[in-house]
Amino acid sequence: MAYDRNISIADAIKSYNQLPKHHRVHWSKARKDEVVRAVRERAISFHEARERYLLSRAEFDQWEADYLATGGEEARRQDA
Repeated sequence: MAYDRNISIADAIKSYNQLPKHHRVHWSKARKDEVVRAVRERAISFHEARERYLLSRAEFDQWEADYLATGGEEARRQDA
């Protein structure tokens, strides 16, 4: 999810409330990316993500690798 340039960091973090509440969702690339971003930005811990979404370390690592491979961090920097 891209954020408006005028949004504050606090408001962006509050939007993590929009993360799936449990593991029973269709895991699109965008949803996986949001979970990875939330963990990387420390909005939620890896432990919380692991419990909430029933993730193994290997599965999260793959989501993170896919996020980075598609320019996740770099794309966000260019939008800012």
